[in-house]
Amino acid sequence: MTTTPEAAPAATPERRLHPLSWLFVLIKQLKQFIVPLIALFFFGRGDRNELWPLIGVGVLALASVWQYFTYRYRIENDRLIVRSGLLHRSLRQIPFARIHNVAVHQSLLHRMFGVAEVKLESAGGEKPEAEMRVLKLDDALALEALLRRRATSGADAAATGAAEGDGELLLQLPPAEVLRLGLISNRGLIVLGGGAAAVSQFSPRAIPNLIEPIAKFLFGYAGSHHFGPMQYAIAGLGLLAGFVILLRLFSMVLALLQYFGFALRRQDRRLTVERGLLSRLRSSVPTRRIQAWTLSEGVIHRLLKRRSLRIDTAVAGKQDDPRGLSELAPVATPQVCDALLQRLLPRAQWPLAQWNPLHANAWWRLWLPGIVFALILSAGLGWKFGAWGALGLLWLPWAAFAARQHARRAGYAIDERLVAVREGWWSRHWRFAELDKLQALKLTRSPLDRRFGMATLHLDTAGAGALAPPLRVRYLPDAEAEALYRRLAREIARRPLRW
Repeated sequence: MTTTPEAAPAATPERRLHPLSWLFVLIKQLKQFIVPLIALFFFGRGDRNELWPLIGVGVLALASVWQYFTYRYRIENDRLIVRSGLLHRSLRQIPFARIHNVAVHQSLLHRMFGVAEVKLESAGGEKPEAEMRVLKLDDALALEALLRRRATSGADAAATGAAEGDGELLLQLPPAEVLRLGLISNRGLIVLGGGAAAVSQFSPRAIPNLIEPIAKFLFGYAGSHHFGPMQYAIAGLGLLAGFVILLRLFSMVLALLQYFGFALRRQDRRLTVERGLLSRLRSSVPTRRIQAWTLSEGVIHRLLKRRSLRIDTAVAGKQDDPRGLSELAPVATPQVCDALLQRLLPRAQWPLAQWNPLHANAWWRLWLPGIVFALILSAGLGWKFGAWGALGLLWLPWAAFAARQHARRAGYAIDERLVAVREGWWSRHWRFAELDKLQALKLTRSPLDRRFGMATLHLDTAGAGALAPPLRVRYLPDAEAEALYRRLAREIARRPLRW
């Protein structure tokens, strides 16, 4: 919030940012111009008009220096006060109890100068409460520790002060596990996409110009050796395998850069994650702000006997911000994930023992999208190839098999503390939340659901991420869905909301 200077508490010594903060602010502002500037420097034709963008760079530099000289902060007993601006002045008073997440970020350049960027987030609003670019690393860590202590009240504050240090280590990923994470994930596509976007900045035709001679060489080689259908098929599969291997190598490199040295610690009632090889990120959040949990495993997860554990938190801004704390275990064995949940949810019994199935005909509803897809595919192939289009109907038995497997595995469970949903067959996930964190319920029935006597119950919590699977129980028998809705409604009504 913004207040007038007259509302400020009694004066205490104010502090400035690091003397080099203006440089880091300037670099952040120039990121969107860096590729055009490089292109101008290396490929410019010497026209004076091309130098006009440099004037904008000079203006940004002056603005960055201006921000350094006008930015002040001080720490009071129960709040952080930030003052900025000279002509347009702003005074922000941020109570410690409002701060739910403290992120300390160090890029490679930050580490070279021994500084860090601090971002303070709350449960309300779309932007962080404050961003400090940059502080001396010792000051940043001291500020983080102070905010962690001050945000805890009463006896908990004394316990937090007595527990100073790194806290209890809950999970640490060795380099071998980080490489497994890269092998599991598809982060290699991010590298290729970013490289393609950067190359396109220099020339829109750069990528086609690169692919065209390679394609000509490959097809020319195949033609000169008189490849038959089998040789073309083997060559195509070889190229596909090489591409997949290249993606996985890129993915493992990116995983090392992002998750090297990953460590999850708990200090009193706060979780802290630190990770990164060149750029180090340290983020923390109170455990009471965790709204929902997601255990997931794909095909490669199961081959390597691994799972991933993510959380949703009631924190401002984008839930999928890479600087936020959303991954408690990017990769770990099922036993480690279960043990971690038992430590962090001591009042709940995880894994839940009793799972309830879906409606007996739920697989029909799950099969319906496959039927529609097969009909559209057959129609398109039939329009192009005539009677051969009927081959598209071969998708139907596979879709039916997948729907049956999904319906067989899907279900829900509920006890005195948790409500959980499991879904998926090829790629599986378990989504669950404490009953205290539920905020809203919604029971829906489509015309097709009414025809089959089914209903779907949607459960809402604060802070659900855009990429997180929905917390819902699909395709229950009508009577069972109504009974579950009434039971959860009573639980929500009698329990105090904790978020």
